[in-house]
Amino acid sequence: MAEYLMRYLVEQQGRTRDFDIASAAVSDEETGNDIYPPAKRKLTEKGIPFGRHAARRVTSQDYDRYDRIVCMDHSNIRLLTYRIGADTAGKVSLLLDWAGESRDVADPWYTGDFEATYRDLLRGCSAMLRQL
Repeated sequence: MAEYLMRYLVEQQGRTRDFDIASAAVSDEETGNDIYPPAKRKLTEKGIPFGRHAARRVTSQDYDRYDRIVCMDHSNIRLLTYRIGADTAGKVSLLLDWAGESRDVADPWYTGDFEATYRDLLRGCSAMLRQL
């Protein structure tokens, strides 16, 4: 959801040339899978366009390629560090840190509350976009 929401916000501001937005997982569990159906429903409900997606795992090349790597929760940061090594360039952050809230994004996998997740994503993505 975060990838498509951020793409939408960037497009709304006419800044698509300024950003290269992608998402990747820290595990192999969902590799190749499309967006989770309830997440698609929430994006549709909010008018956020999305396309076919194939989940992939983050790589060390991603760390070299991207200026920022934004994680949804502390567990993602821990697993990311295991996958790619130390954040020597200071590229890794929690999404809600951008909004001044050092906490995890609400995880709908456990709660089923995609609205709470959407609100967190909107708050974090909007704050990040204002600062970049």
